[in-house]
Amino acid sequence: MGEIANGTFEFDVSQGEPIRVRPAEETEKGLYYLSNLDQNIAVIIRTIYFFKSESRGNEDAVEVVKNGLSKILVYHYPLAGQLTISSEGKLIVDCTGQGAVFVEAEANCQLEEIGDITKPDPITLGKLVYEIPGAQNLLEIPLLVIQVTKFKCGAFSIGMSMNHCMLDGIGAMEFMNAWGEVTRGLPLKIPPFLDRSILKPRNPPKIEFPHHEFDEIEDISNTSKLYEEEEMLYKSFLFDHEKLSQLKEKAMEDGVLSSCTTFEVLAGFVWRARCKALNLLPDQKSKLLFAVDGRKRFNPPLPEGYAGNGIVLTYSIADSGDLVEKPLSYAVGLIHKAVKLATDSFMRSAIDYFEVTRARPSLAGTVLLTTWSKLAFFTIDFGWGESISSGPVALPEKPVILFLPHQKDKKSVNVLLGLPASGMHVFEELMQI
Repeated sequence: MGEIANGTFEFDVSQGEPIRVRPAEETEKGLYYLSNLDQNIAVIIRTIYFFKSESRGNEDAVEVVKNGLSKILVYHYPLAGQLTISSEGKLIVDCTGQGAVFVEAEANCQLEEIGDITKPDPITLGKLVYEIPGAQNLLEIPLLVIQVTKFKCGAFSIGMSMNHCMLDGIGAMEFMNAWGEVTRGLPLKIPPFLDRSILKPRNPPKIEFPHHEFDEIEDISNTSKLYEEEEMLYKSFLFDHEKLSQLKEKAMEDGVLSSCTTFEVLAGFVWRARCKALNLLPDQKSKLLFAVDGRKRFNPPLPEGYAGNGIVLTYSIADSGDLVEKPLSYAVGLIHKAVKLATDSFMRSAIDYFEVTRARPSLAGTVLLTTWSKLAFFTIDFGWGESISSGPVALPEKPVILFLPHQKDKKSVNVLLGLPASGMHVFEELMQI
């Protein structure tokens, strides 16, 4: 397609026929248990990883990456199976060994021609991840779909579509790094630990805490109307070390807090700004949900290489008026409490709560914060050196705010979110600190 009539460039990707890549050796068959922490986040996450080497072209990239995939699926064999429903009405994996879906593709341009590859962009980056045509529901979408796209400049990308019920961010990062290791003929630094039954609910279940993370919040401010009527704008905001230090000083200036983490202060700052930007009514309840990594918080801690979801949702709920009018320390203090809430007993109570109620967290009146800023996706190497960029293709849901790592500076965080146009203009002003 290349150039179009008026001389402006149109990015085009030609995809080959999808094939199945099976594990390189015979793997276990039968049903594979998913924990209650996996059940709650069965959404498709699309991520993309770019590679370019000065010394090696992309001629054999497809073959090399595909052979590596076949090898890593021996270790991560549940990903080669099929999602189905268990006799208890829960998601479970049927380990069929049918393999991951794999697509070879070619772009009509050089990598630099497609613009800023570090920002999620479902229209451009979406072309680099294969979507199963005609899939009606999650059970019809394979657990793992890979597209390798070659660019004219010798670069290539790996577009991955994976069901979140299989791996959380840390698990996905370990999977990608391990895939790179086997591709280069190296032993795995962190072999996967596959037994998720260590997070089985207790018998009988014990719900020891209120679980307001599942509460429905009434939208008295009619925000959903804004989302429907206005164009959604997606922007990212960089918080470097200096800006983060300023925010921490601001949060502690009234003496209410003696310390706060980068996550707590940034989450509090963004939560408040979003309430202001959407012009929420003072008595509009706002719920902030975010995932806490439970791997070390469980007692005993989850084994190294736990390949599943080791994250638990924790929450804060406050009136928008209080968030906006009170000092920053108020919002940050609420988040600090929410982080501390995620103890072994709270997390096991959440597992048991799902067992009894089968509740799904409601996203009405909610901000869902997802932190990728600590994930070392930049260490992935398939033989072309570490990835030059990686990240999500798009935000999974409208109320999601992503904290992403900065490519070069480990102490900086990129905050990415989408808002209706009128809200985004106000939010941009509030980000100028």
